[in-house]
Amino acid sequence: MALAQRLDLRQAQTLVMTPQLQQAIKLLQLSNIELSDFVDREIEQNPLLERDGGSADGGSDPAGPADGGDVPGGLDGPGGMEANGLSVDGLNGRDDGPGLAPSDGRTRDTVEMTSSDTMASSSESPLDTDFENVYSDDRFSDGSDGGSEVYGSYGERGGRSGFEDDDSNLEATLTSEKNLRDHLTEQLKIDLPDLGDQLIGLALIDMLDEAGWLIGFDAQALAEQLGCGADRVERVLAACQRFDPPGIFARSLKECLAIQLREKNRLDPAMAALLDNLELLAARNLPAIMKVCGVDAEDVADMVVDIRKLNPKPALAFDHTPAQLVTPDILMRANPGGGWLIDLNPDTLPRVLVNHRYFARISDGARNKADKEYISERFQSANWLVKSLHQRATTILKVASEIIRQQDAFFIHGVSHLRPLILRDIAEAIGMHESTVSRVTTNKFMATPRGVFELKYFFTSAIQGADGQASHSAEAVRHRIKTMIDAEKPDDVLSDDKLVEILRAEGIDIARRTVAKYREAMKIPSSVQRRRAKMSRM
Repeated sequence: MALAQRLDLRQAQTLVMTPQLQQAIKLLQLSNIELSDFVDREIEQNPLLERDGGSADGGSDPAGPADGGDVPGGLDGPGGMEANGLSVDGLNGRDDGPGLAPSDGRTRDTVEMTSSDTMASSSESPLDTDFENVYSDDRFSDGSDGGSEVYGSYGERGGRSGFEDDDSNLEATLTSEKNLRDHLTEQLKIDLPDLGDQLIGLALIDMLDEAGWLIGFDAQALAEQLGCGADRVERVLAACQRFDPPGIFARSLKECLAIQLREKNRLDPAMAALLDNLELLAARNLPAIMKVCGVDAEDVADMVVDIRKLNPKPALAFDHTPAQLVTPDILMRANPGGGWLIDLNPDTLPRVLVNHRYFARISDGARNKADKEYISERFQSANWLVKSLHQRATTILKVASEIIRQQDAFFIHGVSHLRPLILRDIAEAIGMHESTVSRVTTNKFMATPRGVFELKYFFTSAIQGADGQASHSAEAVRHRIKTMIDAEKPDDVLSDDKLVEILRAEGIDIARRTVAKYREAMKIPSSVQRRRAKMSRM
């Protein structure tokens, strides 16, 4: 067959993920902290982007005063940014859809976003910045420089504090929590003055796990590594086991408890026998413990009380890691007129503006094609970011509104009224794809009258009702199981079979293995273990 060159024309349809679409999808699944970091990086890379400082003019001019007449609409006109928030008011939670409570007293049948008109007009504007993703601060809404005025007056009234150095290091005056290594090292230098012993002690400190134990400790291996005898390592270890906190440098749970009991002068032969048989204590086998220790039930009770006062993980007392606070993305509250009010948290929404004046100035000063292309690309990128941020806020609000509508009974009555819900239910109700709803509900939190919940919490699987009745939420069933177990009496502990019988009588068709799985997931012991625990407290 002869080889030849030819030109063929073909027509085909393909799905293309544009960079703008990829950016919108990426922003949708970011948490509020990740979103703030992303916006900060974009502002650093794009000279046309700036954060809104709360001034009424909608932006500043890095290049100095300029005539905004050449910019279509100016910063305050149709082409500028409106500093309005997104909110849905008056959700009544009924299945027939939410209502709105407008200021004029009219009733709406559908949820309306305050940004819908803005989105429609944005596609027609060449300077695509007409999106309400900017949330202004009402304190300085008149456009005056309120911040400098407040702080300036304060400085004039209060005067100097007496320190002449304006750059004094305030951080140096803060107290810092002492960590475990520093605490042990100080004791090591005092109790073991020999430098060789200190070297061994430092090696032991480095081998501690997060609980303060020496798991898998091998004295001979450490001695060979440091070039000393194993007996010396054991001697240093024995000295270190007298350090504070009590129980540190233990090689097992038994040794950890023994060290603490020895310090309290409670390590008698009976207690030592109990430590040798901790598995009996875990099983709450009182007769076997009495036999092994050679004591009566009253002495066993006293020994158990002493053991409960001990700390099996002494190093955790030096864990000063601050708790990570969750900042909700959505704020929900009850409407005095009925239903629910829902708003996006302005503290988690980046306030970003596109500086039109600066764009107009540098566009006029562009001297070559490369400069013009760069300015145009930066301007389009800035507008796409603003549009993506607005679309993200609108989508989150829409999904949260539908979740509140479908889980209205939960917010009124509690967990027992949580409905079965899947992503498809929300997606079909708001006309979006399941993947979009999944991205929106990831790492997004909502503050409700019943606490702060991740949006994923409201999606639970369904358990079929008995005799074809309505299905029940798995989370509601777990809550019902926990409620019944918490209310049981010592002489009437509910077995898994009994729980199944009660749930089926309430119209919940559930298997015994499912009840056991839910109970174990909630870290609830079996009926035998619960009965022993309740009897031991009597």
